[in-house]
Amino acid sequence: MPNAQFALNAKMEPYWWEGAPRPVLPEPKLPRRTDVVVVGCGYTGVSASLTLAREGREVVTFDAEHAGWGCSTRNGGQIHTKLRLGLGTLAKTHGKDRAVAMIKEVTNARNYVEDLIKREAIDCDWNVCGLFVGAHRPGDYDALAAERSVYKRECGIDADMVPRGEQRKEIGTDAYYGGLLVHKNASLDPGKFHAGMLDRAIKAGVKIAIHCPVTKVEKDGNEFVVTHARGTIRAKNVIMATNGYTNATGVSPELRRRVVPIGSYVMATEKLPADLMKRLMPKMRAIIETRQVVYYYRASPDGTRFVFGGRVAAGETDPTVSGPLLHTALSRIFPEVKDTKITHSWMGFVAYTFDSLPHIGTHDGIHYAMGYCGSGAHLAPYLGHKVALKVLGRTADAATAYDDLKFPTRPFYSGTPWFVGAAVRYYKFLDSLPSGSGRRQ
Repeated sequence: MPNAQFALNAKMEPYWWEGAPRPVLPEPKLPRRTDVVVVGCGYTGVSASLTLAREGREVVTFDAEHAGWGCSTRNGGQIHTKLRLGLGTLAKTHGKDRAVAMIKEVTNARNYVEDLIKREAIDCDWNVCGLFVGAHRPGDYDALAAERSVYKRECGIDADMVPRGEQRKEIGTDAYYGGLLVHKNASLDPGKFHAGMLDRAIKAGVKIAIHCPVTKVEKDGNEFVVTHARGTIRAKNVIMATNGYTNATGVSPELRRRVVPIGSYVMATEKLPADLMKRLMPKMRAIIETRQVVYYYRASPDGTRFVFGGRVAAGETDPTVSGPLLHTALSRIFPEVKDTKITHSWMGFVAYTFDSLPHIGTHDGIHYAMGYCGSGAHLAPYLGHKVALKVLGRTADAATAYDDLKFPTRPFYSGTPWFVGAAVRYYKFLDSLPSGSGRRQ
């Protein structure tokens, strides 16, 4: 590799692919007509497909790449119980009751994933490890304390404050000014989780067409005509499950205008001595920070190395560039790891929205669920299941706190996020301020 921080055999692909290699799937014989076409075979699409197939629907699921090639196997594997926006901000726009319901829906998603893993016996290193939110500045600790009391009272989220003097019981660094410990948050291996869902979907009868991009979806009476790389197929219903890769499909201009693909960059270190990992990550917590431009990290499921992610540049860059930058950030938190090497460096596109909320609904008769704003490891399987229930007409079971939300866009935005660089620079500026004024409550 061009940088000395890389191991000699470093790979520019996800660490998670070691335990869950890209699946080799047979090319299915595609029917001319089916009940449901699902576009995208990540968490959203495979979850929706599994639910539909288990209810007796014939499902054909397309992906332009390997199944799960996108951020479903490229994320950090952290399962949270909060939205990007705080309760106070949400309440100003949507009212307190709906704001509380929106946040509780994230806990529902977390619980759905846990139940799915247990019900389907998916081996994916599920671990209710708790989440430590490190206070980036002294004022952030007080903001977290105020936030904790409100979330515990209104949303039932079990969390405790960890003062700086007790911080090393949770994480072996003095880089933070204390933090918040959220108990029910969890972690998993994203690659194994996707592989398990994919296996169950195939066994349920879902036809998976990989390396077969969908290029057009047209309404024709009561059906849709879906054009793909191998021909056309008619379907009663279509689900768009493309999230951060919606812009790449070229299928739905209106949905492309409503999600913002943003690269999230991750690297994994080589194995570290067991005693060192035990000292730095004594309780195997998942970690995030109070920064706006956040770093998120954890130990690998076997506890041998760090998996560290975040945004390292204003614009999109290459994993050969992002890996060393992430390693430098990790070394600032844990100086003990500065001489370790990078074994894996990769990136994936998450989908943000202009209101920082996930969205589920229909547009021109096409069902969709997308825009998870960095929380797709749990929201995507959950909302994939919910959008499938909507297709099935099970209105009561399908209901979520995100139904009927206006899905906003911006003038002159067509899916290419030319403004992201300026936004990242602005939020990095807020993170550099000495006060906690940059935190959104």
